[in-house]
Amino acid sequence: MRIYAIDPGPERSALVVYSPVGGVLGHDTVTNSAMLVILHSEAVADDVLVVEQIAAMGMAVGAEVFETCFWSGRFDECWLRTKAVVWDRVKRHQVKTHLCNSMRAKDANIRQAIIDRFGPGKLAAIGTKARHGPLYGIHGDEWAALAVALTWADTRKAQLQEAS
Repeated sequence: MRIYAIDPGPERSALVVYSPVGGVLGHDTVTNSAMLVILHSEAVADDVLVVEQIAAMGMAVGAEVFETCFWSGRFDECWLRTKAVVWDRVKRHQVKTHLCNSMRAKDANIRQAIIDRFGPGKLAAIGTKARHGPLYGIHGDEWAALAVALTWADTRKAQLQEAS
């Protein structure tokens, strides 16, 4: 089983393909229309799509947030039109509390928690150009997508075991 985890954006979205057994299998940040092509062409029956869910934070939002919501729905719809049927959403606060045990966690804290999990230390987790670690090349919003994948995999173990 592969988990396709997406951190959606209004124009571009980050994707991490993760396996609880094999680790990070791929990652990229692409335009949203390119993401639809990837989801439609690569998904198979036992894969899972997990998208970071937009959550109300009590503040006014702009057009970018609504555009991101639109694309999140398009990704789910595209996924369901393929052979793959399992999909879910994970809110940012779930990621923060799962990986960092704190709602106050920032992106840097989440990134460090992921590095610690795959480490010990940045050199073992990320590696170098000459000697790649399991997280080599992940950058920008791909860290958020990986955090979504890890949170879903860890908190949905029963669902994973049923699909295996």
